[in-house]
Amino acid sequence: MPQRIVDRRGFLKDVGVAGAALAMGPLLTACEPEGGGGGGAGGDGPIRIGGMWLLSGALSAYGEFAREGANMAVEELNDDGGVLGREVEMLFEHEGDAESVLQVTRRLALEENVDFLMGLDSSGTAQALVPAIPELGKVLMVTHAASNEITGELCNRYVFRCSVNVPQNCYLGAQLAAEEYPDLQTWGTIGPDYAFGYETWEFFSRYLQERNLEVSVIDPIYPPFPNEDFSSHINQALDARPDGLFVSLWGADLVNFVRQAQDFGLFDQITPIFQLGAAMEVLEGLGNEMPTGYWAGTRYWWDGIDSETNQRFVDAFRERYDHPPSYNAQCAYTGVMLLAAAAEEAGTTEADPVIDALEGIEFDAPQGPTVIRAEDHQALVEPTWGKLADSPDEDFMILDPVVHAPADEATPPVGETNCEME
Repeated sequence: MPQRIVDRRGFLKDVGVAGAALAMGPLLTACEPEGGGGGGAGGDGPIRIGGMWLLSGALSAYGEFAREGANMAVEELNDDGGVLGREVEMLFEHEGDAESVLQVTRRLALEENVDFLMGLDSSGTAQALVPAIPELGKVLMVTHAASNEITGELCNRYVFRCSVNVPQNCYLGAQLAAEEYPDLQTWGTIGPDYAFGYETWEFFSRYLQERNLEVSVIDPIYPPFPNEDFSSHINQALDARPDGLFVSLWGADLVNFVRQAQDFGLFDQITPIFQLGAAMEVLEGLGNEMPTGYWAGTRYWWDGIDSETNQRFVDAFRERYDHPPSYNAQCAYTGVMLLAAAAEEAGTTEADPVIDALEGIEFDAPQGPTVIRAEDHQALVEPTWGKLADSPDEDFMILDPVVHAPADEATPPVGETNCEME
């Protein structure tokens, strides 16, 4: 299917609004009483989007960043005339665990009658939900959960992802490990004890050994998730003494781990690289406690994309919220805009025409040119890593330099993803 290039400015102009002014008004979170939304495909009431992220608990910073990005996108759209001449409303729910997310999703789809679903922070939660989406007949845009299986073995016609996935992130991480640390011959990992931790080690270790045949790996260390005390796992790593340590912990777990690892002197003895160490949720949480000079990955870095689209987004976000956007904020923003662009192209919010519009679409997002691959619905987007460095302007560590890998190189071919689209 040929790609259709859509940028935000062109999209808003095409639907009959001049310019693309970025609104700075109050948050828009339209949660109406049950059954009172007036949404639903093909209706003339508001277009309703049900967003599900981690909005409570130790990982709630991720959900709050997503809420900010989604709200900003919705308000921009409404200030410029809405979508299909209709106002857009955003409903937010805590995604919870693998069991509760099914209940939340069914309520949004069947009782709140949302037109679209989006979000999901946890790969484990996403893996539980994705197979149930076709029976609801709603398009789901995954904005964070990174498991390869979401657009791989579990892929289906209704599910899309607009963000970097595990293999894309690990491709660049392994490249940096091989090129920056060629003398580190033994590698281990500390990662969360669920799908995300398992997949990251699978892809990182494979890509690393493909680049350096001399590298050996030790048994992985998988603390429970979530977790607060990492002392036994740090001691386990110190006893094994690999040369390099691939850390795929994230959120509050990574914050706790870094603090405890510093106390144990772990980084003085083993060189770490942090798969998601450049998440704003982690950098703001650690401040000057984050060690500098090590490589850290992220899904998007606000100061790492040299484009008008990104600069416009970052300036508006910082003016509105008084802090830079995280990758979760950017991905939520991009997810809303992609759904809006697809609905405009389809001329409806009905699932089948919107799916056809999303397949193969190319969108000028803050994270850079983003193509939704038609065959598996995975975004082709450049992964981002950088070296942790002090900043004279921020009260958290930044990335300097920032590096990317071409999306077509970092993304496994469809034939290797085990996606069989029905």
